[in-house]
Amino acid sequence: MSFAVKVTGHVGSVVETELPGLTGSLIASGITAGDASLWGPAAEDEASRRLGWVRAVSVSRPLVPEITALRDQLVAQGVTRVVLAGMGGSSLAPEVIAQTAGVPLVILDSTAPAQVLAAIDGDAETGGLAQTVLVVSSKSGSTIETDSAKRAFEAAFRDLGIDPADRIVVVTDPGSPLESSARADGYRVFTADPEVGGRYSALTAFGLVPTGLAGVDIDELLDEADATLLEVAIDSPDNPALVLAAAIAGGGARRRDKLGLVTDGTHIVGLPDWIEQLVAESTGKDGSGILPVVLLPVSPELEAKPDDLQVVRFVDDAHAFHLFERHTDEVLVSGSLGAQFVVWEYATAIAGRLLGIDPFNQPDVESAKAAARGLLDAQPAPTAPAFVADGVEVRVSDPSLAAGGTVASVLAALYARVPADGYVGIQAYVNRLELPQLAGLRELVAADAGRPVTFGWGPRFLHSTGQYHKGGPATGVFLQILERTDVDLEIPGRPFTFGQLIQAQAAGDASVLADGHGRPVVTLTLTDPQAEVLSLFEAAQ
Repeated sequence: MSFAVKVTGHVGSVVETELPGLTGSLIASGITAGDASLWGPAAEDEASRRLGWVRAVSVSRPLVPEITALRDQLVAQGVTRVVLAGMGGSSLAPEVIAQTAGVPLVILDSTAPAQVLAAIDGDAETGGLAQTVLVVSSKSGSTIETDSAKRAFEAAFRDLGIDPADRIVVVTDPGSPLESSARADGYRVFTADPEVGGRYSALTAFGLVPTGLAGVDIDELLDEADATLLEVAIDSPDNPALVLAAAIAGGGARRRDKLGLVTDGTHIVGLPDWIEQLVAESTGKDGSGILPVVLLPVSPELEAKPDDLQVVRFVDDAHAFHLFERHTDEVLVSGSLGAQFVVWEYATAIAGRLLGIDPFNQPDVESAKAAARGLLDAQPAPTAPAFVADGVEVRVSDPSLAAGGTVASVLAALYARVPADGYVGIQAYVNRLELPQLAGLRELVAADAGRPVTFGWGPRFLHSTGQYHKGGPATGVFLQILERTDVDLEIPGRPFTFGQLIQAQAAGDASVLADGHGRPVVTLTLTDPQAEVLSLFEAAQ
């Protein structure tokens, strides 16, 4: 068996209760057959155009020799460094695939100017722009982050005397505006199945082209996925996707609506980050949803064990499940990466059925984009901070949050707004290559707030958990972290820079959360990021 799942305790009882209904409804075989009616009349039109992922393995097979041939051609030309410009599923799945295979792939899913410049310039270890091919991944090409990166690379290639047509590969939907412009510009184009949404696209051209060009054995990945397809297609209580769906979305009034994802000795790197966007964006809507929380084996939530948190623990070998028996009331999961992709996609779609929502739409994602566009058009003067302490500018959605006059008191006031069933969302709009330690803030906040805490790098989380923040239960409070930097970069053909873009994205999302949805938001801007991270950590403790 290529995938194994074990449930015990309360979650085991939930699964036992839910499985007869799931098998009786024939949902597993129905998904495999492309039955768009499974999620109700309101979702049928969307579902009819979003079930192509069930046939992704067979559709993608012919791509493998094409990708391999292009890689050989590039390597023969000395082009060995691969940069991927994409957002959401278009970047998160390739990141997991490449990291797990131990293959270098530069992921550019940020608008932080210094991070964009680093992707363009390269380094001594992986090579510079002269050795670089850029993969531009976007279903339509309208994604502002991806389009901006493409423009910046085109200009950089030309400045170096390189024809962008020799160094840019495009992955998009057939008939998209991006396909038309890319072919007109002479770029190499791979088209993906248009009936697959971005977050379900791991095994399509979006997942395979950048990783295959980087050197991953993508044929093996498809083999791993193929070995699981029969298991998830059968309406049986042994179907791992049915068990997993029941575990994460079952229980009715007793349902645990937060999903703790913890890796414990598995060879797969970064899988919870991919699952986070798949589950959060698929289920966080209509005031409902499942909030994934990416944890470490020593995270405070595992000690506190809040009643509304269901833990899923990833281990390498199902034969070792008995070693984790001390972790009662958890879901233990083991499987190859290809199998994980297939089972989690099926389970998430089935979870949508259990929750009574459409798992294929994302109705609230556009609101933050619209707010950012409005700010870019208007170019308003920055709002004055409520106060500045130790070089940290503090802005709040509610003046009473700033009454204490210190960063520590503002954080305490924010945590006090977390309801009994709530969570804290940390959003870091910074160059994460320079400030990776900020991710450690999550653990301190979780210990201090006493509730589950999510952490997202901005703006990439806007294409994943951003949907849950606005469309899910109104129980979140939000901490934004921004940086003040002298580094900026023009976006060719645009009336704004990368620095202005990321500032607008942060401000736009904050306004939608606070003004549109009544969520408390605290924004901390580090005026000297490297120097002030320590003071921020001290305040968080």
